[in-house]
Amino acid sequence: MQIKWEGVMPAVTTKFTKDDKLDLKMFELNIRAQMEAGVNAIILGGTLGEASTLTDDEKKILIQETVEIVDGNIPVIINIAEQTTKGAIEAAAKAKQYGASGLMMLPPMRYKANDFETVTYFKEVAKSTDLPIMVYNNPIDYGIEVTLDMFEELLTMDNIQAVKESTRDISNITRIKNRFGNRLKVLTGVDTLGLESILMGADGWVAGLVCAFPAETVAIHNLAKAGKIKEALAIYRWFLPLLELDINPQLVQNIKLAEVATGIGTEEVRAPRLPLQGEERKRVLKIIEEGMRTRPTLPNYKEELV
Repeated sequence: MQIKWEGVMPAVTTKFTKDDKLDLKMFELNIRAQMEAGVNAIILGGTLGEASTLTDDEKKILIQETVEIVDGNIPVIINIAEQTTKGAIEAAAKAKQYGASGLMMLPPMRYKANDFETVTYFKEVAKSTDLPIMVYNNPIDYGIEVTLDMFEELLTMDNIQAVKESTRDISNITRIKNRFGNRLKVLTGVDTLGLESILMGADGWVAGLVCAFPAETVAIHNLAKAGKIKEALAIYRWFLPLLELDINPQLVQNIKLAEVATGIGTEEVRAPRLPLQGEERKRVLKIIEEGMRTRPTLPNYKEELV
């Protein structure tokens, strides 16, 4: 299925049962809520998806289940975060085999590759597959920055098509657009810069709190793209305290608590992650409860131009 690399793409959480198995019933409930809200793709196996704790068989099940749920209506994308080029190539092949439509790729994990090694890593994986690729550029969390000069080399590969822009430098969107125009699609990967990034020309938003609040996230995107900035800003100002739960080491626990509040998730995480405790739990719940209390009534955002 062709990917346009635009709109809202949830990086969904993986749902677990109390006995640490995949909770496919709750997973399907959440995916259907995302689709009802009007998202443009589903991204599996990111940080929010607790990918580092998943077995290969569980990743296979999640891809196949999601492909069945979406039924050809939107693309399914799987994240690749591997330590070796060989491992990344194998992961890309499995993604294609299991029915994924595209890949989101981090640079090599653990080893801090230099620019040449990083470019070579991405290009070798791109050569191995015909799946389209979005490069995940997050130097703050993962230690390697993919620079514009590196993207110039990467764009010699036809299937490297987009960047998840998570440098936290809002000006980087303009730099990318000035240099590459429409050759490189830009999706913001930082929830607290979601609206700002769209206004600066980002093509879409790889979102986190969308897991709990899909309609509000899509509404902000659609209204902003339609030029209804005042309406988008009103929702975004309500949303920001919740969005800040995404820029935290316990973002998975935070967002899963929010999913519980909106009825489309559970709090279960996989060890070594554990549910929030003590004062931090109280702090996060207070933010979520206030968000629920003041949750806005949304305009008919689905009819806005996207």
